[in-house]
Amino acid sequence: MSDAPTVNLTNCDREPIHILGAVQPIGFLIALTADWIIARASENLAGFIGMSPGNAIGLPLAEIFTAPAMHELRNRTAMLRGADAIERLFGIELTPDGERFDVAVHLSRGQIVIEAERSIGEIGDVTGTVRSMIARLDQCDDLTAFFREGARQVRALIGFDRVMVYRFAPDGSGEVVAEACKPGIGRFLGLHYPASDIPAQARILYTRNLLRVIADVHAAPVPIVPQLDEKGEPLDLSLSLLRSVSPIHIEYLKNMGVDASLSISIVVEGKLWGLFACHHYSPRCPSFERRSVSELFAQMFSMRLESRERQQTVEFERRARDISDQLLGAVASDEALLRDPDWLADILTHAIPADGVGVWLSGSYAFSGITPPTEEFRRIVRALNATAAGKVFATDHIGSLIDDADKFSSAAAGLLAIPVSRSPRDYVVLFRSEMVRSIRWAGDPHKPVEYGPNGPRLTPRESFEEWKELVRGRSQPFSVSEMRVAETLRATLIEVVLRLADEASAERQQASARQELLIAELNHRVRNILGLIRGLIRQAQPEDEAVRDFVKVVDGRIHALARAHNQITEDHWGPASLQTLIDAESGAFVEGGDRIHAKGEPVMLNPQAFSTMALVVHELVTNSTKYGALSVPGGHVEFSWHRGARGDLLLQWRDIGGPAMVKPTRKGFGTTIIERSLPYDLGGEAEARYPETGFEADFCIPARHVSEPRSSTGPAIRFSQTAAGHREDPPADLLKGQNVLLVEDSLIIALDAEDIVTRLGADDVATASSVDAALDLITANPPSVAILDINLGSNNSFPIADALFDRQIPFMFATGYGEQAQFPDRHRGRQVIQKPYTIENIARTLAEMLG
Repeated sequence: MSDAPTVNLTNCDREPIHILGAVQPIGFLIALTADWIIARASENLAGFIGMSPGNAIGLPLAEIFTAPAMHELRNRTAMLRGADAIERLFGIELTPDGERFDVAVHLSRGQIVIEAERSIGEIGDVTGTVRSMIARLDQCDDLTAFFREGARQVRALIGFDRVMVYRFAPDGSGEVVAEACKPGIGRFLGLHYPASDIPAQARILYTRNLLRVIADVHAAPVPIVPQLDEKGEPLDLSLSLLRSVSPIHIEYLKNMGVDASLSISIVVEGKLWGLFACHHYSPRCPSFERRSVSELFAQMFSMRLESRERQQTVEFERRARDISDQLLGAVASDEALLRDPDWLADILTHAIPADGVGVWLSGSYAFSGITPPTEEFRRIVRALNATAAGKVFATDHIGSLIDDADKFSSAAAGLLAIPVSRSPRDYVVLFRSEMVRSIRWAGDPHKPVEYGPNGPRLTPRESFEEWKELVRGRSQPFSVSEMRVAETLRATLIEVVLRLADEASAERQQASARQELLIAELNHRVRNILGLIRGLIRQAQPEDEAVRDFVKVVDGRIHALARAHNQITEDHWGPASLQTLIDAESGAFVEGGDRIHAKGEPVMLNPQAFSTMALVVHELVTNSTKYGALSVPGGHVEFSWHRGARGDLLLQWRDIGGPAMVKPTRKGFGTTIIERSLPYDLGGEAEARYPETGFEADFCIPARHVSEPRSSTGPAIRFSQTAAGHREDPPADLLKGQNVLLVEDSLIIALDAEDIVTRLGADDVATASSVDAALDLITANPPSVAILDINLGSNNSFPIADALFDRQIPFMFATGYGEQAQFPDRHRGRQVIQKPYTIENIARTLAEMLG
């Protein structure tokens, strides 16, 4: 058994077919230096001009060719333009014996290469011949007839047994799309040939040298002497018309039973579209003149083909533009149509044939027709996100995009994705179902080939019997024209989506503005209600000391809720910081400095959890202030928290350095709030303990109520309460000698505020509930300081503020709207206090305002 590895036809790519060092015996070759000295010649030179290469090399060409021939050759050489230019002369007498030759001249690495064949002179009116051939082409109605007529014309001109129009597919394989042949030799029409049958370097030469003839596969090649020049390099025969043939290709043709072949390149838009592939089953060499005419015809054929394909594309794209205009017009009158996948699919599939359409917009999807399952569509979209952004993507094999696509390939095997945004990626995806088709190959393209007589080169496949392959998992490919149409539709869809996005953005802004207004109004009403309740309790309290203590406790709880409400509405009813809650509660009730040591990672609580914890922390601070560590000098509280394994927030409260703790004999309402609020309201856990060393409490807030802060300023933070929220009694003479104007539309809240400013030492307090009443008071008895509620029912207090501002009377605003309150430019930066009123916040703001 041989140890040689199994190989395939891609080994042909290593064949140096352009420097084989030989020509075919149908003519001779001479290579000249730049000063027209013979440097190389084919060994058959003597058979054509009567002088051997050994005698000719080193001589000026002018000593061998006639003067008229030299004149013509020099003129033609001067006409060479471009790297791949070839000039031709027909029926020229090269030598004095009068024999006529057809000559081709080109340049190869600085040398002038002359190739010549004996002239037959069989075609008279070349122009008329080509014109007649093209006229027949122009009468064809469609491309199929056009291809067939092209094959017939070439066969009539060169007389080969079989002429095929061979079209390359994007993967490099080829298909015979038209054929003209003599009867009785079988037909190749519809057969496919693998890409490896025409190696890559051969395809390159087909774009440089448009015509290739092999007159006799059995003829011995004629060497060029010397094989190597003074630099050790062989002659480059890329543009040679007589270039000999690779042994592999010779064997390939012999295996097909072909004795002569001729190929003419069909180049469309600068790319190798296909070939006129011609076979003859005995040696045959059309004259140089006929070959040149057939090459000219192929160039005209290519131009006509390019024109027809462009015309088809233009018509195709015109229809697509009409559909785009229809789409834009329809959506402009009824934007809901874009959300109708059936309507959208009907529009798009009229432009690009497809079996189904999937739409993916901002994570939402809709389907029409035959499409993949929903989860597979999600996988496809994720895979599409990895492709080039903003470009149409198409494949006839979804399996090349995602794994396990064969599970749904019968429904959707190919797709064309039209991106209609960049971030997030939105798509309209057209799907094509599987097209199970039988491809007829000229021999098994997958059959491995063993090493043969050509040494390291392989033996070409010997079997060209028809071999059928059943192709599954692929759809009808999307054409280049369809891709261009998809780009047109993409621009239209983006325009539509952007228009809808702009409209949706405007609607969202309007909705957001309405929501802001609603939240502000609700906040105002909640704060007013809380202020009203506090005012009612304080104004109605009797002189009994026990009742007064009770009122103070209730008032503290209401104020704790008010502070919590302020905090969570500052960010539009979003999560609020636990740190801020502790800071506010301890600052409001704890005398002294570093008494509550709070330690933990920054965390946010949702509104429900924040309000509940506000009451709990309020009771903890109040109890500790009355009975625990905060009731004695030197005592303090350790309050810490961290996230548990499941993301729950675990909190620990420890009284340290306080009086000996005794478990209460009964539970008051404050204890009930501490122990039952979190389990009842949040589904959490709470445990209170009363060791002699000091009160302890552990809490657990479920993870669903906890979130990370939007921006963290660093690791765990330790807080120290300072005078910023002190509980020191406000000075009783803060407003001594001041006449205060209170503008408030609620009587109870006005009475509460009046009581507060009186306690702060005001000499005279005037109240007004409307703009007109306040302006009358300012005119009659101007105040020395004023507090203005912004919202006065259907009016606001800004006209009052203007009057005070003009008189240079200091004033501040009060509001229940929080940060949503809007101020005129002249009053921006003015002090503002949040409702409900407390003596602390009024005193602090007045102190700042009055200096």
